[in-house]
Amino acid sequence: MIRILAVPLVALAGAGYAAWTVAQGSQPAPVAQPVAPPARAPFPAYIAGAGLVEAQDENVAVASPLSRVVEEVHVKVGDEVARGAPLFRLEGRDLAAEREVRRAAVLAARSRLDRLLASPRAEEIPPAEARVKEAEAALADARRQVELWEKVADARAVTAEDLARKRYAAEAAEARLAEARAALALLRAGAWKPDVDIARAELAAAEAQAKAVETELDRLTVRAPSDGTILKLNVRAGEFAPAGAVASPLVLFGALRRFHVRVDVDENDAWRFQPSARAVAFVRGNRELRADLSFARLEPYVLPKRSLTGESTERVDTRVLQVIYGFDRNALPVFVGQQMDVFIEAKPLGERK
Repeated sequence: MIRILAVPLVALAGAGYAAWTVAQGSQPAPVAQPVAPPARAPFPAYIAGAGLVEAQDENVAVASPLSRVVEEVHVKVGDEVARGAPLFRLEGRDLAAEREVRRAAVLAARSRLDRLLASPRAEEIPPAEARVKEAEAALADARRQVELWEKVADARAVTAEDLARKRYAAEAAEARLAEARAALALLRAGAWKPDVDIARAELAAAEAQAKAVETELDRLTVRAPSDGTILKLNVRAGEFAPAGAVASPLVLFGALRRFHVRVDVDENDAWRFQPSARAVAFVRGNRELRADLSFARLEPYVLPKRSLTGESTERVDTRVLQVIYGFDRNALPVFVGQQMDVFIEAKPLGERK
């Protein structure tokens, strides 16, 4: 009897369990409660947008002008620095060696110019004058020889060839005297102006090359673009710093005298926006923390919205008008990069601007 009733009882129990499982699965899932109650708009009609806190002069991504190894880092996160203060320095031993070469070239070029400007030396004049006197004496002797040979009474004692040779010797002595006098005059005249101009141009070129190396050496020290605070530091001594823009900035810098919040206004609500309208920002996670915003500026270009995760490549399929508001740094306990809920007062949808 028990064996006969066992199978129907097991089947009945399975059917009951199946019915109970289906009943439990068909119940609606409980609504998840938010971690914190959302903020409520303080205006009857408003434009809502997500805002991102940033520095007053925007967040500056400081990059390296040259691709080199970092030799020294002068700051740390949270440091307040003045305009022109060094942030980090790149290794540049090759440029230091090149600087010495350029300095030597400048000294050589300046020495050549000084030598031209100082010519003639006082010691060079007496030897030149002595060569002139020597040439004068040689010419006088040659002319005297010609006169003596021409006065020989017996024509048979002097051949025409010997007399011509004496006359040629006198002409050569006269030419050597002219050469010595010209050399003396050239020496007394000093440096030729075109030679001086060339020497000055060579000196200027050498100085320009030395200055170019000095400029490159100065670029090895990356400095603060303005007064501000180090928000993030992604560079350390010994690391390689690539030149140009990188995915993660080497140094994130900003002026924190006052906070700005960049609000994304949907393009469908852009026509309702008015710069003179009131705006309020709430801290996410605590709707009791709020601050009145003051309009700073807007960027009059509607662009594809970027998700506020810090990655510029992530986008959603909408376009937004970015409006920048400001508020006192001490008004709310927020940090740069934090998201806020922003409400901007607007006219009702049925009214035109």
